[in-house]
Amino acid sequence: MSELSISLNIADRSYKLMIEKEQEEEFRKAAKLIENKIKEYSTNYAYKDKQDLLAMVALEFTINYLSNESKAYQNGQDLDEKLIGIKQALDEILNSPSA
Repeated sequence: MSELSISLNIADRSYKLMIEKEQEEEFRKAAKLIENKIKEYSTNYAYKDKQDLLAMVALEFTINYLSNESKAYQNGQDLDEKLIGIKQALDEILNSPSA
């Protein structure tokens, strides 16, 4: 993997980063998403200070992350239950006397 130096602007500040070249698109999309959310909050709410706007964006993204993490855990649990059911059904079929 090759490293790449990029510069991202977030909340009127430039951040220089060393990333893997394969991650460049994700980093740029993330920075653009943050900028769009900052604009949305500054338009819709009384927040004008960039620190307040970044805090609100961080809070929203963290809530979404936690919600998705919880859903993923529940989906994993549901999948485990289904797989156990399938295994039990297969065991019954394989262990039943042939007709």
